Amino acid sequence: MKLLRQSASHVTALRAIPHRPLRLLGGAALALLIAMLIATLFWSILGAAAVEPEGTSRLDIGYLVYITALQATLSTVLSLIVGIALAWALNRLRFPGRSLVIGLFASAIVTPGLIVAFGLLAVWGRSGWLSSFAGHPLDLPIFGLGGVVAAHLILDGAFAARILLARLDAIPEARLKTGQSLAMRPWARFSIIDWPAMRGTLPGLAALIFLLAFTSFPIVLLLGGGPSVQTLEVAIYSAVRLDFDLAAAVQLALLQIAICAIIILMSSALAPISSSLDRPVEPRWRDAGAARLWQWLILILSLLGFASPLLAVLVGGLSGLASVLAQPAFWNAVATSLWIGAASAVVALLLALVVAGARAATVSRLARIALGAPAFAYLAVPAVALSLGAFLFVRDLGLATDAAAPLVVVIANALLSLPFAMATLSPPLDAIARSRGKLIRSLGLSGTRQFLDIEWPLIARDAGLVLALSFCFSLGDLGVIALFGTEHFATLPLQMVRALGAYRTNDAAAIAALMMVLTIAAFVALPALFERLSRARP
Repeated sequence: MKLLRQSASHVTALRAIPHRPLRLLGGAALALLIAMLIATLFWSILGAAAVEPEGTSRLDIGYLVYITALQATLSTVLSLIVGIALAWALNRLRFPGRSLVIGLFASAIVTPGLIVAFGLLAVWGRSGWLSSFAGHPLDLPIFGLGGVVAAHLILDGAFAARILLARLDAIPEARLKTGQSLAMRPWARFSIIDWPAMRGTLPGLAALIFLLAFTSFPIVLLLGGGPSVQTLEVAIYSAVRLDFDLAAAVQLALLQIAICAIIILMSSALAPISSSLDRPVEPRWRDAGAARLWQWLILILSLLGFASPLLAVLVGGLSGLASVLAQPAFWNAVATSLWIGAASAVVALLLALVVAGARAATVSRLARIALGAPAFAYLAVPAVALSLGAFLFVRDLGLATDAAAPLVVVIANALLSLPFAMATLSPPLDAIARSRGKLIRSLGLSGTRQFLDIEWPLIARDAGLVLALSFCFSLGDLGVIALFGTEHFATLPLQMVRALGAYRTNDAAAIAALMMVLTIAAFVALPALFERLSRARP
């Protein structure tokens, strides 16, 4: 009897969504292609590891895993603490420019780590702002574990605050009115109303932050300070680029992929973290007294911590702007970054639309897992490991890496953005299929008309967010281009690292400033532009 009820429920749910066999076929074909690409790159890494199995004799792998996990754990714990405190403050305070401040913290998800690391050096370094203010160089622990954790804290703490603020904003109005009628004090409100709203999100958010910190590359490369804080990601890069020890690189890559896969599997049962955030709401219940003072203190310190490195990058960029603008290599890097970012963003959006649309066209749990798993699998493949697999695959085919580099970088950046694109587009497409499925069936709309007339107007802003996220991820990527960059094929992050390596600090500052302006502009403008275009349709 129970089986019959489940079968009847499945049939009823199936009839409630539009019948789209072409979407299912296209999504299945694309998911299979993505899975085959993962398998090909993984096989290339395994094949290289089998040829020279003794390549890691000079590496202390145990220490690499330990220091990578240590900095990721510290970054995660501190980011959650800061995120909870900042979300609490933002949820209570009302002030002019509040939406702008929240948007600034939200931009942490796309702010390149290379920019934050460089900004920290500009503020805390021996020739930074604090040393200038003190009148002599200060020996602050900016290099090493402290600097790496500080950079992750700036990015991930702000990101966590924005996610948790969305949970606080979603608290029902009736619950708040009940709390006000009971004259709850600030701590009572936090423990009884706020904490239950946030705690369900914390495990999944912790897993995501840990994964981001564990696979961090540019921050550790710039602030690690040498072998003492050399993580797996940096060790892979060093083995390939500096020592050309492919055997060591592939074994480290396999280890890193295995660890990341375990983290993904462990977090798969946790509440998902959506990258699509609604607009913040105005505070509906504000505190007074000591709690209000603490909230202002938390907000001011958070703003100083997050905004000061970005401001230092902007100010420092002015000094080297004229010199950089006169360099042909800079303009080549600008053009390369823009077209790679745009191409990667478009590819990621198209892939996500096809796969997410196919998942929304079925109620079968097994089919939905099979369609989505290959896309989300790239969360477990760090950028440098993905780049290494592509590098080995191109080498095995006998192709010149210079010739294959543009295509490889575009595809790799798109695939690395795909999990975030799926997390953004899949929920609204699912909701549309289930809430408007009967209407679409009754009107006899084709799949094309369904997309253009119903789905696109509702997901246009989310599609713009996907383009913005993918473009910004690609623009700030260093992990993929690090192995494929050449003298004639370089992006802005690679050009910036080369300037730092040549001690051209002013040039690096100007490049960082331009990257930051492009990133924030794309993150703000693209979602708003797509939303406006969707409303302008007749």
